[in-house]
Amino acid sequence: MTDAAPAELLRVDLSAGTVRREALPERWLSEYVGGKGLGARYLYEHLAPGTDPLGPENYLLFMHGPLSGLLPGEPQFAAITRSPLTGTFLDSYSGGSFAGALVGALDGALGVAVTGQAAEPTVLELDDGDAALTPAADLWGRDVVETCDTFDGAVACVGPAGEHRVRYATIASDGGDHHAGRGGAGAVMGAKRLKAVVANGTPPEPGPKLGALREAAERRYRETDAGQWHAASATLETVDFADEVGVLSTRGWQEGSFEGTEDIGIAAVQDAAVGREREGDVPGGFRVETDAGASVPRGATQMSLGAGLGIDDFDAVATLGQVCDRLGLDVISAGNAVAWAIRAADADIVELDADIAFGDDAAARAFIEAIATREPGAADALADGVDAAAARLGGAELVPTIKSMEVPAYDPRGSPTMALAYATSDRGACHRRSLPAETEVFDGESWDDADRVRLVIREQTISSVLWSLVADDFAGAALEDDLGAEWLSAVETPAPTDPAELLRVGERIWTLTRLFNVREGFDAADEALPAAFQRPLAGGPADGRAIDSTWFERLRRRYYAARGWSAEGVPTGALLDRLDLRDVVDGDTPVARDSLAQ
Repeated sequence: MTDAAPAELLRVDLSAGTVRREALPERWLSEYVGGKGLGARYLYEHLAPGTDPLGPENYLLFMHGPLSGLLPGEPQFAAITRSPLTGTFLDSYSGGSFAGALVGALDGALGVAVTGQAAEPTVLELDDGDAALTPAADLWGRDVVETCDTFDGAVACVGPAGEHRVRYATIASDGGDHHAGRGGAGAVMGAKRLKAVVANGTPPEPGPKLGALREAAERRYRETDAGQWHAASATLETVDFADEVGVLSTRGWQEGSFEGTEDIGIAAVQDAAVGREREGDVPGGFRVETDAGASVPRGATQMSLGAGLGIDDFDAVATLGQVCDRLGLDVISAGNAVAWAIRAADADIVELDADIAFGDDAAARAFIEAIATREPGAADALADGVDAAAARLGGAELVPTIKSMEVPAYDPRGSPTMALAYATSDRGACHRRSLPAETEVFDGESWDDADRVRLVIREQTISSVLWSLVADDFAGAALEDDLGAEWLSAVETPAPTDPAELLRVGERIWTLTRLFNVREGFDAADEALPAAFQRPLAGGPADGRAIDSTWFERLRRRYYAARGWSAEGVPTGALLDRLDLRDVVDGDTPVARDSLAQ
């Protein structure tokens, strides 16, 4: 293997106003494939430890993979950076027309690496391999719908939340229908004064062989349980599921079931829907009309802004979701921020300018808008995240966070293995890297701790491979049998075409993002069990359940040992040798001795 350069990135320096093509080592494409893996390798190589996530030296990458635009389902892109919310490695994904257009617009490049800071609001326009930076001061202050409507091409942009550097601001596309949401990539983009990226490109068309593979994969997906529920209900069925099994975080993590689920869940969405955002074999979400404009509510919207805030009016919840979409705010973090404010005010920890209570959608909307524009007081504090607000004002035990990321609405007190998945996620609390709640609530009584660890590790490793292909979050499940090996063998790429080697790639990528976080000072202490999960849950099928911290510590240490990490969560030299990472690790990154967690 040589370090020749069969592929490139487009490197944009906003401070200098320059754009150039940058060669990528062939070894990187073989060992990290694309998307998450390639972005992680680039970030680890080029980002100095301790870089301010909102400073000009941080990188923001827009990445795709060797099969982007060809795989079943909706095209996706990955936004990769150092998170301003958590300080960790961050990869966040979004679909829609921008993802497909980006592939064509880059003319063979696997992504865009943006660094520096523009002197004024700027737009990056990509067209058939060419790139141009143009001033866009007139767009500053516009929401994402208005911004997207300005251009003929496909657009990824930030709204007011990104401009104000809210640390969980999103990168929005398709008029706010899609978001690279968690972790604050939009804040990084806003801090760089990059208002929008416009892609004018035609997505690739699969040839006969890839077309047949796609048709077969989509057929397999449609026949799975996941494919059938996705076709029937998109992600909205998760609300009803979580409520039924008692893992639906309600009223700021105080309860595990919501009496208003029927009014905001899948039946309510189907009744209100005016169509689907995308028809076809893998249909999109349901489109509804709200007071704030057309919206495509997802499960996270109904869970975090509905049950999480005790709001049982469907129109009100959908409107809150559309408000977040237009402002460019992550709905999970926004819902948790409002819930924290309500609980903190009730406990006399903070004094708010206006009354707000669970079930009050008008007050919640006003507070979300105040967060997005950093109005002084609690809203400004919460624009930096619940952790930061609690550090300034108190109330650290009210709403759970892990690595400073607000926890999604699947309550681990009803699915204890979720606590391990959240704690060990590389970007902070995340349910997409591993979601054991889907099976634990049915089969978990027969599991032992070794089963729990194996499941979480396998799902994390597989997701690392699929997100390096940048596969559709749902239809990509059709690739899990061989991790896309058959697809990769049908195109010209240095990436492995053996499923076992691809699984090793996934382990290598997960280890590299761990090394990135360890270099930034993260260790086992950052993966402790939040206090909220140690309190008994009230209501629903999981009533009275809590997670024992001693048990959780044992489980986490077992996970570390299975991963090949030390008791402090640091990868060992033996693991680095096995994964060909020894020559990658720099002198700023701690490496553990080869004594594993016990």
